[in-house]
Amino acid sequence: MPQMIFVNLPVKDLETAKNFFGKLGFGFNPQFSDETTACLVISDTIFAMLISESRFKDFTKKEIADAGTATEVILALSADSRAGVDEMADAALAAGGFPANDPMDEGFMYGRSFQDPDHHIWEVVWMDPAAVEGGGQA
Repeated sequence: MPQMIFVNLPVKDLETAKNFFGKLGFGFNPQFSDETTACLVISDTIFAMLISESRFKDFTKKEIADAGTATEVILALSADSRAGVDEMADAALAAGGFPANDPMDEGFMYGRSFQDPDHHIWEVVWMDPAAVEGGGQA
């Protein structure tokens, strides 16, 4: 079985978070979801557990970071093309997300970022396959 990753993210309003990511085309695994948690399926091996803040507190002794004022993590997703980067970032902003950082364009690598409704930062990045194969800039 391939190794999987489950990123746990606290959310203020679970339904708002589910609606946002649903508008980006993501689905949810009901087997790992309930009234306090939604298992966001990013790929066959990558999942984000959207957990209501009250439930999230059961998993940590630390305070939950306020992602609106502090960066606790930057989640990066790959895209198949530059257009794919723009499609996801534009969809996120149209679905109620917030701008994050300025677009990054290195020629061989292109990325944009957005904040979800809970202000977690997501980056979407495309890299020219020729640059990856060549070990550097194309």
